[in-house]
Parts: sequence; structure tokens; C-alpha cells
Amino acid sequence: MNSPIDLSPNRLEAFLHKPCTQFTKQDIIEYIRHEEVQMVNFMYPAADGRLKTLNFVINNLQYLETILTCGERVDGSSLFPFIEAGSSDLYVIPIFRTAFLDPFASEPTVTMLCHFFNKDGLPLESAPQYTLHKACEAFRRTTGMEFQAMGELEYYVIQPEEPDTYPATDQRGYHESAPFAKFNDFRTRCMSYVAQTGGKIKYGHSEVGNFTLNGLTYEQNEIEFLPVNAEYAAEQLMLAKWVIRNLAFEEGYDVTFAPKITTGKAGSGLHIHMRLMRDGQNCMLSHGALSDDARRAIAGMMDLADAITAFGNKNPTSYFRLVPHQEAPTNICWGDRNRSVLVRVPLGWTAESDMCRIANPLEPESHLDTTQKQTVEMRSPDGSADLYQLIAGLAVACRHGFEMADALDVAQRTYVNVNIHQAENADRLKMLAQLPDSCVASAACLERKRAIFEEQGVFSPALIDGILKQLRAYEDTTLREHLSTHPDEMEQLVKTHFHCG
Repeated sequence: MNSPIDLSPNRLEAFLHKPCTQFTKQDIIEYIRHEEVQMVNFMYPAADGRLKTLNFVINNLQYLETILTCGERVDGSSLFPFIEAGSSDLYVIPIFRTAFLDPFASEPTVTMLCHFFNKDGLPLESAPQYTLHKACEAFRRTTGMEFQAMGELEYYVIQPEEPDTYPATDQRGYHESAPFAKFNDFRTRCMSYVAQTGGKIKYGHSEVGNFTLNGLTYEQNEIEFLPVNAEYAAEQLMLAKWVIRNLAFEEGYDVTFAPKITTGKAGSGLHIHMRLMRDGQNCMLSHGALSDDARRAIAGMMDLADAITAFGNKNPTSYFRLVPHQEAPTNICWGDRNRSVLVRVPLGWTAESDMCRIANPLEPESHLDTTQKQTVEMRSPDGSADLYQLIAGLAVACRHGFEMADALDVAQRTYVNVNIHQAENADRLKMLAQLPDSCVASAACLERKRAIFEEQGVFSPALIDGILKQLRAYEDTTLREHLSTHPDEMEQLVKTHFHCG
């Protein structure tokens, strides 16, 4: 019987005949020796949301064993603002499950993500990955379930405008095919490379946004992932952004994950889907309907939604995407298959109809367990998000729902089954709380609810303080209104945050 690993695009998985979650130090050494790999790279996230890189030449077997066991020392004050220069040394220790053969390296290179440790050899409390780890452990302790997540990574590909015999239809690029969509091949190459790094991809497609501006063509694309353990989900998204930027650089394109490029055109979100798992089974459904567990998790997100923007909407351009009467949400509510809400319950495979057999009459009856596919989707985050903070914040919010005595009542009060932007639903709209409209307002929401995020030691007080300081420094309380009549300043703001996250 064939193993799923037989088709794995991750070369270490294919060579070792085991999933990456089972990689050991000896596995990494065996692969490096057998494949004559010459270098090792460590990568780790910093406060700006980007991956940093440390290169090693493999001098000999002993040195390889040393760096895999002991990691290396780095300057934490150059990576995180909450670390002072007077006591800044940190350790970075490789995470073996993240190992992959680097598709961009000029020499054969194995690359791994790393965890941060402090001077005492303990995980750094405010480190991005450890914050998420603590959030997942707290969720498991409270609920007995595993918190899983996946992201929808939206981005624009940019190149100089050229005469085109198959012009794209403005703001109508959703799932467009070539030749009207120009970067489908680039996207599929990105997907191939992301898969080689270990990313579990669901699919890719062109997105709504396409336009020209200042002599440049912008085309929006999306790569969506499969749900996995939330810690793995963050790692995969980090590596995917790194892959897309590197391949764009090689191909002579520019890419941006920025929340908003110009008014009147689609911004780029980073929707996060979640599901709750127990003993390998999805707990989001019960008898074909959304379960009470799922409703409790949604209630927690409703209660903390405004504060979660502090993790998922990190710069002023985020709040030019989160404006009323557009597809990005501004109202704190949820609903089924409803794209005007903050938390959406996507269409699930809950009907009893055998669609495969109807479409293909020669097929036998299908008996797949489609309940595994049901998720709920948070739609407010964007490409400026700190991925680890964001998914940790969502894990805290979902856990919080299980701790709320009135969770099911909250879920019922915030449920919306209409398009709240239509005039006839104005009264319903007035009853809904709103997301913050600036970084400063987002900081105020987090300040009020910080104790919930600090419970069980998940978010350290120092980390929350740093986030508040960062958001308040933008002083953008009235910026959205001001820039509505100052387009030149808006253009400069976009340039400042063009390569955020």
C-alpha cells in the first residue's frame, strides 16, 4: 500500500519516507550526508514580520551535529524592540520538522525555521512562535481539543504596463483564466516551491483585483492552504510569503501583501480558517449543523474581535481596507456563507446528495467523510499581520468562548443571515458593534481586553506593551478622513507600508 509521503514534494519527506512532523536530528544529518548538501540556513521571524537568515557552511560532521544541537547566538535587540541592547543575546534552535531543500540557494542547502531561547536556555516568553505555542497549549488544556488553522494568502503581482490584446476586466479577476489573467504560471510556480518547503496547499487562483496605476499593472492572486495544527499553519504562511517574494525577484516582478494600494480597488486580506479537532475528528459539526462547540468559539471571536485587529491589522493602510460597504468587514457579526460578515461559516459538504456520482454517472457511490472540511473563517486580518500573534490571538479568542457562561447567547445575538449593507437591513446594522477604524483605536481595544490575552501566560505583558506602543506611534486617529482629500499623501503612505509583513 502506498504511503501519502510517496507523492510529497518536500524532498526530505520523500527521501526519509516519513512526514516532516517526525523528522529527527539524525534524519537531517542522514539526508545532508546522502545528498551531499553543502550548507545549512537558519531562518526566524522578527518584529517586522519578515524572516531573517543565518548561513552555515558544513565544515565537518561534528560541526553539523553542533549547530543542529546547540543552534547559534543572535542579537535579539536587532530583532525585537522589547529586548535591550545591554542584555540582548538570544539562542536560535532549529525546528527539525520545518527542514526543506532550499529552492533558491545557489549551493545545495537545507533550511530550517528556528525557535528563540533566552540566556537561561528557556523559550523566550515574548517570541512569536512561543506565544502561539502557549496559546495552542492553553486551548488544549481548556477544551481538550486541538486548534487548527489555515490561511488564504492574497497578494498583488506588479509589472510595467504593456499593450495587451486580452485586457483584464477591471475588478473582475476572480478565478480568471489565461490569457486574461497574466500571472497564473507565476502563481503555480510559487505553489510548487511552497509545497517543496512543506506547505500543505489546498489550491490557488486569481483574485478580484486587477488595475493599472502610474504605468504599472497590478493583478491579485491567492494561495489557500489546508487546515493543520495552528503552529504549523503559521510556519507555512511565513515560508510562503518568503517564497513568493523570492520567486518574484528572480522573475523580475514585484509583489505586495499590503492591505490597500489605492482607493476603489480590492485590498488584500489574510482570511484565517479554523477548526477544532478531537481524536482526529472535526468538532465543528453536529448532526449536519454547526455544533455548540463551534458556536462557543465564534462567540469568543465576537467578544474579542476588536482587539484582534491589533495582531491582524498592523499599520494605517489596514484601516483603508476595513471601510463600510465594501467586502472587507467592519461590523462584528457572523453568518453562514455571508461575505458581509466578520466571521463566515463557509459552505460545507453537509447535503446528503452524492454530487460526484450525479456529475459522473459511471462512478460508484461516494462514502467520504466530508465533515472534516468544515471550518469557520475570520475575515478582518490582512497582509500586515504578525502571523504568530494573529493565530495566537484567534486561539485565545476561541478558548475564551468556552470560558464565557453566555457564549451561546452571544453567538445567537451576533448572528446575521442578511446582507447588512443593504438599505432594508439598516436597523440590524445599527445594533452591531464596529471594528476599530485606526491603529490608535485598535490599541485602545487591546488595552481594554489585554487581561484575557495574558491569561495562562499566553501573551506576555511586555509583548502587549510593545504592540500598544507600536500601534499608538502611528497617531492615525483622523488619518482616514484627512487622506480622503490628500491623494498624494495617501500614495506616500502606501509606499511606506508596501512591503509590510
